[in-house]
Amino acid sequence: MTIENDDQLQKLRRVGNVVARTLKAMGAALEPGITTRELDTLGRALLEREGARSAPEITYGFPGATCISVGPDCAHGIPDDTVIQKGDLVNIDVSAELDGYFGDTGASFTVPPVAPRIQRLCRDGRRAMWAGIRAARPGGPLNAVGLAIEKFAQKSGYSLVRNLASHGVGHSLHDEPSEIPTWYEPGDRRRIPEGLVFTVEPFLSLGADWVEEKGDGWTLRPPEHQPTVQYEHTIVATSKGPIILTLA
Repeated sequence: MTIENDDQLQKLRRVGNVVARTLKAMGAALEPGITTRELDTLGRALLEREGARSAPEITYGFPGATCISVGPDCAHGIPDDTVIQKGDLVNIDVSAELDGYFGDTGASFTVPPVAPRIQRLCRDGRRAMWAGIRAARPGGPLNAVGLAIEKFAQKSGYSLVRNLASHGVGHSLHDEPSEIPTWYEPGDRRRIPEGLVFTVEPFLSLGADWVEEKGDGWTLRPPEHQPTVQYEHTIVATSKGPIILTLA
């Protein structure tokens, strides 16, 4: 989606704020003993309180309001009776529709105590996302986002999952442009127009460069269970700098 007027921007800001606050509250509720189903119930209640609807549920029939993945799973995890334990690495992805517009955000959380390398992975996962966001400039190449992320990952000694990508968002959960690589793809000749709305969501890993579906039709994990994190914001590319729509 490319924003055409201020009304669209304000509606995108509203749904972005709703998913951001929901993600923040779910992260704060993470503690040993809570189940992912209980966490999802909290997320659903927060979305419904604002009049929002779960985007994966209404778009794809996902069996939950939010995606919650407990390591080694890293994406699209189905909320169930899994009990959160000390030392877990948990990814929460929240996306919703409100008044015809969609917002999408996600983050990985740790349940202490965790090893220092996992703490660093989470810290650097955020840094990788911000490297990509800073590279989003109207008129510039779309693959500059992936180039910035890949440079950071290589310099810091990480791999990037290459079968999960960023995407356009706005009128739908997965809008145009589709499949925006979070690694450098030199053959991608697309440019960034003023007002383009899309996600920046690298999957930074301690060794994995792809993920596999676990067998339930949804949940994704690295084949050798390498720790992997994802951080995601929905942004608008503008000549004055990127607007972050999914800040709490």
